[in-house]
Amino acid sequence: MGITKKEFGLTKDSRSANLYTLANDNGMKVVFSDYGAVIVSIYVPDRNGNVCDIALGYDTIAAYERNAPGYGSFIGRHANRIQDARFELNGVVYQLEVNDGKNNLHSASHSYNKYFYDVRHYAADGDMSIEFSRLSPDMEQGFPGNLDVSVTYTLTKENELVIEYYARSDKDTIVNFTNHSYFNLSGHASGSVLNHIVSINADAFTPTTDDLIPTGEIRSVAGTPMDFRKAKTIGRDINADYLPLKQAGGYDHNYVLTKKTNGQVEKAADLYDEKSGRFMEVYTDLPGMQFYTGNFIPGNELGKDNYIYKKRDGVCFETQYFPNSCNIKNFPSCRLGASQEYDSVTIYKFSVK
Repeated sequence: MGITKKEFGLTKDSRSANLYTLANDNGMKVVFSDYGAVIVSIYVPDRNGNVCDIALGYDTIAAYERNAPGYGSFIGRHANRIQDARFELNGVVYQLEVNDGKNNLHSASHSYNKYFYDVRHYAADGDMSIEFSRLSPDMEQGFPGNLDVSVTYTLTKENELVIEYYARSDKDTIVNFTNHSYFNLSGHASGSVLNHIVSINADAFTPTTDDLIPTGEIRSVAGTPMDFRKAKTIGRDINADYLPLKQAGGYDHNYVLTKKTNGQVEKAADLYDEKSGRFMEVYTDLPGMQFYTGNFIPGNELGKDNYIYKKRDGVCFETQYFPNSCNIKNFPSCRLGASQEYDSVTIYKFSVK
């Protein structure tokens, strides 16, 4: 059990990046970098006690400087898509980078996974935490307000990876953070996740236009291939003749989470790999979750251990406010008022069956 640090390498502007490892007594460990506050590796035992890395990623800092798929990434100031790369706040229209067709995706090509962070780490009651923080200045990426940002990762003795997001702005702004880790519970270099079994605690999802911008409709999953209320394999319905799946090339959709109490941490989803016995549960206090099956993994670059990841080799559970909520009034608002605090928790909990 403990916290260790080692050098990761130099960025293209000759800044030194480091790796930090949190390890508990159960054989679980998680590796992070101060470049991007990214999750580089998640090592989890299987049902026989064999430990392997179940998070897709890279072996070099140079690869994380590119990282088009967003492996392990802390995403902000606004995760997911914003229509026409613009939004209005207090009568002012803010124009963002157009980086996804005519829209904005994950704030900019330089999202929060492309900045260096200050680091603080500590341990308490057998749990270990590492905090990455920085100031996102006014109009960075086109968003108003000097935003104090931190993301704290905690590895618990119960094999939970707890992610706590915090932000505070000196101007009204919008904030929608997420984590973009790709999971493969068989091991990061094990190929397709289509046989992984998923359940999602959601009665509805938000259908989109062809360019994956929500229309504003909240549609029931009942009777559709989007229904994961009863556990099923990812691959069972992924190629169904259903417009939302055809538009996204698979699952890449925001689910409207079924909540007993708004703002409370509740279970959102789980993921099971029968082969290894690894089981992952997702908890969050946020209203939505993007379920993404790696449809746009390029298939032409080296990942960790010289493995070339292909389409659908990993799956993401991106807890969030709904995409484009800043432009759709009937969606839960991601507006953060001046001097208000944004404080949100997401948990990935690991066990075996």
